[in-house]
Amino acid sequence: MSTPIEKSLESRLQQLKCHFTWNLIAGDESLDEFEDRVFNKDEFQNSDCKATMCNILAYVKHRRGQNEAALKSLEDAERFIQQQRPDQVETRSLVTWGNYAWVYYHMGQLSKAQAYLDKVRGVCEKFSSPYRIESPELDCEEGWARLKCTKNQNERGKVCFEKALEKDPKNPEFTSGWAIASYRLDYRPARQDSIDSLKEALRLSPDNPYLKVLLALKLETVDENQAGELVEEAIRKAPGATDVLLSAAKFYYKTHDADRAIQLLRKALQCLPNNAYAHYHIGCCYRSKVLGMVHRRETALNGNQTRFQELMQLAIDHLRKAEEIKEFLEHSCSYLAGLYAMTNQYEEADYYFQKEFKNVLTPGLKQLLHLQYGNFQLFQMKCEDKAIHHFMEGVKIRRETKPKGKMINKLQRIALRRLSENEFDSEALYILVFLRELNEEDQKAAKEAERVLDTEKAAPSASLHENGDE
Repeated sequence: MSTPIEKSLESRLQQLKCHFTWNLIAGDESLDEFEDRVFNKDEFQNSDCKATMCNILAYVKHRRGQNEAALKSLEDAERFIQQQRPDQVETRSLVTWGNYAWVYYHMGQLSKAQAYLDKVRGVCEKFSSPYRIESPELDCEEGWARLKCTKNQNERGKVCFEKALEKDPKNPEFTSGWAIASYRLDYRPARQDSIDSLKEALRLSPDNPYLKVLLALKLETVDENQAGELVEEAIRKAPGATDVLLSAAKFYYKTHDADRAIQLLRKALQCLPNNAYAHYHIGCCYRSKVLGMVHRRETALNGNQTRFQELMQLAIDHLRKAEEIKEFLEHSCSYLAGLYAMTNQYEEADYYFQKEFKNVLTPGLKQLLHLQYGNFQLFQMKCEDKAIHHFMEGVKIRRETKPKGKMINKLQRIALRRLSENEFDSEALYILVFLRELNEEDQKAAKEAERVLDTEKAAPSASLHENGDE
């Protein structure tokens, strides 16, 4: 049971603005997933946010029961604040001091927790508030933390920067944070307001290389030449910044310059040698080069066979490295399976197909996997029965996609071919009955959906009906 002193202390701790009160981890997310996303997957590693990163790391260390390591990270955060924000040390330190108080509280060192609470209070009382203040700098700190934690946090991060901008509309840092949040919330095709927000941020922070790359990614389909110039300017400005390198590599991958993307990703790997996502994207680049050669039928030329094998091995090596570091990266197993199948290494291909089936997949991705594995069984393993099984399993998934259409066509062709060879083929007859019943069910579902839609259109909205009664 908590003592009255502990309860009183905790109630004051709950008033603080810090990582322990911001609910940064999504409810369905494990601590491992959170840590991997924040420190490995997310390409945004802005050097201006070193204190923010240290505070998040302290929070993660505490959640792992490593409180001494958490305190060390908070010491690092204080040092970065003093170096980077010498004119705002007190205000910028409020989040870090709040984290200190929470860590010491959980360690049972209540007097030290109270000492940090007193430090927070000492600053807040200047603004007539005991433990929290409305400050644009504090809103900014929360905004950066939420942007770093990404999943379901971008909208709230944007709100934080909007609040900060209400107090200081021309602040370069607040504008940059707001622009980055807008970029993340803007899905393709790029909206003009997202582009404008990045341009305004760059006007106030003309030397910010990360903003330049983000703007380039938005302009890629609008003005590729200007976008390319922005990317190269950013790389020249910050040749060793991993967030710039990773984002620039994404740009070149999108513009089909796999060689330049690989070059930048390899440079990033010098700082991040065990980053699964960097290896994964390099593997994807080499895979695209392999598929390009196949599409152009360059492998049929003897002079290109050695190069083809080299690219194939590089793709496999990097994708396997990524998979060894972090299992179940999206598509990594199916990509490996496909590459192994192309090189007639069927045992390895089957291993990665089976591993991909164990992954948590969306209905659309599950359909695609059934199509790929069915093709593998049909063409490489010469096992038509297994192919039929997977095509049927994929078609059963209630999602209208191109892979589903392809599987229906394959099943029809298989059935008709078998019936041409034997008009009493039970498997072929079963396939046709299955497809007919599936079509009838789909038509029935479509009519029901149309009926519901017509009913909704005909009925007055609930809100209008309620307003009329008032």
